[in-house]
Amino acid sequence: MDLVQPTQENAGQMVKDELAEKCQKLFQAFLEEYQTADGEVKYVRDAEELIRPERNTLLVSFTDLEGFNQELATTIQEEFYRVYPFLCRAVRNFARDHGNVPVNKEFYLAIQDLPTRHKIRELSSLRIGSLVRISAQVVRTHPVHPELVSGTFLCLDCQGVCPDVPQQFKYAPPTVCRNPVCSNRARFHLDTHRSKFIDFQKVRIQETQAELPRGSIPRSLEVILRAEAVETAQAGDRCDITGSLIVVPDVSQLSTAGVRAETSSRVGGRQGYENEGLRGLKALGVRELSYRLAFLACHVAPTNPRFGGKELRDEDQTAESIKSQMSVQEWEKVFEMSQDKNLYHNLGTSLFPTIHGNDEVKRGILLMLFGGVPKTTMEGTSLRGDVNVCIVGDPSTAKSQFLKHVEEFSPRAVYTSGKASSAAGLTAAVVRDEESHEFVIEAGALMLADNGVCCIDEFDKMETRDQVAIHEAMEQQTISITKAGVKATLNARTSILAAANPVGGRYDRSKSLKQNVNLSAPIMSRFDLFFILVDDCNEVTDYAIARRIVDLHSRIENSVDRLYSLDEIRRYLLFARQFKPKISGESEEFIVEQYKRLRQRDGSGGVATSAWRITVRQLESMIRLSEGMARMHCCDEVQPKHVKEAFRLLNKSIIRVETPDINLDQDQNQEMEAEEEGENGHDVPNGVNDQDNGQVNGHTHGPSLRLTFPEYRRISNLLVLHLRRAEEAEEEEELKKSAVINWYLKEMESEIDSEEELINRKSLIEKVLHRLVHYDHILIELSQGGLKGSETETQEEVLVVNPNYTLED
Repeated sequence: MDLVQPTQENAGQMVKDELAEKCQKLFQAFLEEYQTADGEVKYVRDAEELIRPERNTLLVSFTDLEGFNQELATTIQEEFYRVYPFLCRAVRNFARDHGNVPVNKEFYLAIQDLPTRHKIRELSSLRIGSLVRISAQVVRTHPVHPELVSGTFLCLDCQGVCPDVPQQFKYAPPTVCRNPVCSNRARFHLDTHRSKFIDFQKVRIQETQAELPRGSIPRSLEVILRAEAVETAQAGDRCDITGSLIVVPDVSQLSTAGVRAETSSRVGGRQGYENEGLRGLKALGVRELSYRLAFLACHVAPTNPRFGGKELRDEDQTAESIKSQMSVQEWEKVFEMSQDKNLYHNLGTSLFPTIHGNDEVKRGILLMLFGGVPKTTMEGTSLRGDVNVCIVGDPSTAKSQFLKHVEEFSPRAVYTSGKASSAAGLTAAVVRDEESHEFVIEAGALMLADNGVCCIDEFDKMETRDQVAIHEAMEQQTISITKAGVKATLNARTSILAAANPVGGRYDRSKSLKQNVNLSAPIMSRFDLFFILVDDCNEVTDYAIARRIVDLHSRIENSVDRLYSLDEIRRYLLFARQFKPKISGESEEFIVEQYKRLRQRDGSGGVATSAWRITVRQLESMIRLSEGMARMHCCDEVQPKHVKEAFRLLNKSIIRVETPDINLDQDQNQEMEAEEEGENGHDVPNGVNDQDNGQVNGHTHGPSLRLTFPEYRRISNLLVLHLRRAEEAEEEEELKKSAVINWYLKEMESEIDSEEELINRKSLIEKVLHRLVHYDHILIELSQGGLKGSETETQEEVLVVNPNYTLED
C-alpha cells in the first residue's frame, strides 16, 4: 500500500492514502468528462437527479469506466473496498457542482455492468475487498433498520464533543475523550441529531438449483444492502448483486450457550484451585475470535431483466415497454408468431420436443403458463388468475419430464418433491436471526415461486397435514402465518403443477379418480385440470414412442425439432401476458350454457360418474382457461371459440376418468359372432340362447341394456353373495340358472311396475349372468350329465362362484 509513513512531525495527523486520493481525482474527472455518442456529458443529468431528497446514489457503468481509463477501472476493481469512501466523496463533489444540495447530505456510488459473474461457491478469501458480481437467489429478507455510519458523542464528564467517529458493523464509542485533561474512556452519550444514519438491510442469498454440484447442500451468504439498494430484492428473486466481499466478526459464535457455559465453569474451577496456576491460552483470557464472510452490496439488479429474470409476470410492465426492450428482429418474430394459424400446436411441440404425444397435457400446461387475468372485486376480494394442473398417471408416462421442462423454461419456477417437503418448506418458516435474535420469515417453495410456477412431484406422497398447508395458497394465493408473535399474510401468486401416482401403482379404470388418487376432496376441487395418463399397450403408439426415445439417445443434437426456440417463446409469453382480455356478451352466454350442461350431466349421472364434483370452481376454471386462450392469440376479447377450446379441455380432463359403462348388447353380439365363426365351444343349448336373444332383441334400444359400472358391480355382488349362501347351505335347486333369475326378479319386485319392465329386467339379468360367466369369469357354469338329444338334456346349468374370486367393495 502506498501509504505515507507517519513521522515525528505528523504523528497526530491522519495518514494519507495517496492511491485512493488519486483514484478520487481521476473518477471525478471521469464524471465530468465522459460523453455519450451524441456528445453529451453522460452523468450530468443523473447528478441533477440527486438533488431530490429521496435520491442519494449515482449509478455508473463499469464499461464506461474501462472505456475512459483502463488503469482506473482495474484499480477500482481490485481495491474497491479501500477506495470506495473516496469515490463517494468524488460523487458528492460532482453533485454539488451541478446542483444545490444540502451540505450534510451523504452520497453513494453503485456500479453495474461488471463483465464477469461469479457463483457463491467461487468466493474465497482471495476476493476480499475487490469488486465482484455474484448471481444467486434471495431466500430471506430482514426488515430495514437505520445504521449508524458516523457518530457524534458527548463526553458525560467534561461535556466535550467527539465528532465524526466512524462506525464499522457495530456500535463503537470513542476509546478516549479528545479533551487532553479529561481521561474518560467509558461514559459517552450519542448525539443522534448530529450523527449520520443510513438505511440498512440484511438479505440471505442461496445458490440456485442449476449451479449446485452433485450431492451438495446449497451454500448461502449474507448480503448487506445500504441506502437506495434496500428493498430492491424480495424473497424468490434471482438477482445479480455487485459489491465487495468483506470479513466480519462472527457475533453469533460468541453468544452461543456452549461458550457461556464453558467460561462460567472455568471461572468456578479457578476459584477452587487458586494455587495450581493457569493452564492454556483460554485460561489467560485469550478469546478465539471467529470471522465469517459477508457481502457488502452497492447494486442489485434482476438477472436478465429483459425477459423476466426477476419475475415472469411483472405487473409494472406494459406491452409498449416490452416492445421497446426488444430488437427489430425479435419484435418481428413475436409478430410472426402471433399471426401463426397453428400457434396452439406449434408452441406445445416446441416447449416439449422430447415428449411424444400427450397433446392435451401439453395444451393444458401451455394455458397454465399464459394464465387467466387476476381480478379484484369491489370489496377487495382477489380472484386468482393462475391455473393449477394435476397430472395423474402410471409410472413411466413422462409426468416428471413435464415438470422438469416447465422448471427449466420458466424463470421463476421451483421444483420440489412432495415426500421430501414439509409444510414449512412449502409455505414459509419463522426463524430466529442468530445476531439480532429477532424473528424473520424464511421463504418456502410457494413463496419463492411467487409470480411463477411451483412444480410438485410425488404429490400423492405428501403427508395430509402438509397438503392442508397449501389449501390457502392454491385458492386465495396467500400464506397466513401466526407464530412466535409474527402475524403475516404473504403473497403466493403461483400456479401449481403437480404430478401424482395412482394408488397401487397402476390406474384402475373401473374405479373413480377419487379412489385412484390419495388426495382429499378440497385439494382436488382446487385443481383446474386433471390429466390421466394411462400406460396402455398399443402397437402404433408403442412403436412411435420407442422410435422417439431411441432417436433421442442416438442423435441428441439433431433429434430435437423445435419450430420456436425457448427464448422466442419466453419473449412471446411475456408480451402476450400483457393483454387483459374481457369476456364478450356472446361468450358469457356460452360459458353459462356449457356450465349448465356439465352440472346436469354431473347430477343425472348417478353414483360417481365423473372425476370430481362439478362446482363453481370448475366454472371459474373455464373462465381462466378461456382468458389464457385469448391471451395466447393476443386478443383483447374472449371469443366463443376460446371458450369452446377451454370447455373441450376441461371436459376432456373430466371424461377421461369416467368409469366405463357396460354395454351388455355388444358383449353378447361378440360372443355370438365367435360362435358362428368356429365350432360351438359351450355346453349351453343353442336353442335356449337364440330364444333369449330373440326376446332381448325386441328391446335393444331400451336404456336398461347399458349399465354404469357401479350398477353392474352392485348387481354382480348381490348375485355372488346369494350363490355363496346357497352353496354353503347345499341347496342345489337354488344354484340353477332359472332359480337365480327368479330370485333376482323377486328381490326387485318393488321396483317393477309393468310387464314390459319385467321383460326388460329379465333380459338384463340374463345378460349380466352371461357376462359374469364368459367375460369376467366370476361365475362358473356347470352342466349336469345328460346325453344330447335325450330327455335329460332339458336339465339346466348350475352356477357356482369361482373359488379364486374375492368380493370387491
